Amino acid sequence: MTLNSSRKALRLRMWALFMFFFIPGLLMASWATRTPAIRDILSVSTAEMGIVLFGLSIGSMSGILCSAWLVKRFGTRAVIRTTMCCAVFGMMVLSVALWFASPVLFALGLTVFGGSFGAAEVAINVEGAAVEREMNKTVLPMMHGFYSLGTLAGAGVGMALTAFGIAANVHILLAALVCILPILTGIRAIPNGTGKNSGDEQKSAEKGLPFYRDMQLMLIGVVVLAMAFAEGSANDWLPLLMVDGHGFSPTSGSLIYAGFTLGMTVGRFTGGWFIDRYSRVAVVRASALLGGLGIAMIIFVDVDWIAGVSVILWGLGASLGFPLTISAASDTGPDAPTRVSVVATTGYLAFLVGPPLLGFLGEHYGLRSAMLVVLGLVMIAALVARAVAKPETEQTTLEKGYER
Repeated sequence: MTLNSSRKALRLRMWALFMFFFIPGLLMASWATRTPAIRDILSVSTAEMGIVLFGLSIGSMSGILCSAWLVKRFGTRAVIRTTMCCAVFGMMVLSVALWFASPVLFALGLTVFGGSFGAAEVAINVEGAAVEREMNKTVLPMMHGFYSLGTLAGAGVGMALTAFGIAANVHILLAALVCILPILTGIRAIPNGTGKNSGDEQKSAEKGLPFYRDMQLMLIGVVVLAMAFAEGSANDWLPLLMVDGHGFSPTSGSLIYAGFTLGMTVGRFTGGWFIDRYSRVAVVRASALLGGLGIAMIIFVDVDWIAGVSVILWGLGASLGFPLTISAASDTGPDAPTRVSVVATTGYLAFLVGPPLLGFLGEHYGLRSAMLVVLGLVMIAALVARAVAKPETEQTTLEKGYER
């Protein structure tokens, strides 16, 4: 293979991964934006709807816990292809469940959907980290930016179809069908073999500590726990926090949440430049401090416009936590799939534990006071940011220029 064809293949591989990050965001938002209609079609109470949605959590955790084994056994290409197709199948099950108004079938569809993307999460991140190494350029945050972009696109389409009176089951089925051709086309750009490392036990003994004894990896887990907690708490509680804590109207609360999402998207699309220009450590520390500033302003300041602006800082601060720690985890030693899985699982635990914990604290002390937990965790992330440093001492672009 010539140099030009190799570069072309690498670019196609990168764009395929952009799409594989975009699709989960699109599909997730496609059904999430229709949850009020879904609740009515299924004829369940809000509490019962929570039980139905728990199927997504069960599937996500199950998928991510077995994802490292799947990647090491079959490679990223096979896992991405299979899990993406299963996710489309899960969406079709959701549509059928709405046709029959079956809460049990809908919960089963969410379990399939969540398990598929939970397993795909590690595979596409391992593949993304491999592309970063080959390109010698930070692209993983931008890949996660495409997930945020997919979420925005899915939410926009969902609101439009709702306004036009398109039924939720038809909407969900169309979203699934639209993704089939891109999946079958994009998978051709992903090479075979990435992630397969059956000799990892011997490599671990020769090259470094196994993941469960690696203190750097554990500290990276602390960073992702804090940053995922910050991201998840905004996703779950920000509109209600603005309505109950600051007296905004429900419509204004939703618009302010859109500001947070915009901050997340901008941060992920621009973060790569800052990481390459400075370092992972500097960017993680700055992100944590920026996010902490936004959260602190929401907690302690009662001026409406300041609260509105602060959510953008919160979004910018939380945007790079997950992609940056995934990239750092893959560099800590051999057996990248397991290491990425450990960090991703820690992030998912924050997404799962955060909502009930903050709900309990908010019930007793108010949501603004409950956010002190989030603020404290983000400050801890700033303190242990050194853990995300590359194996070699990170240098700025200027220092690298002197070496050349």
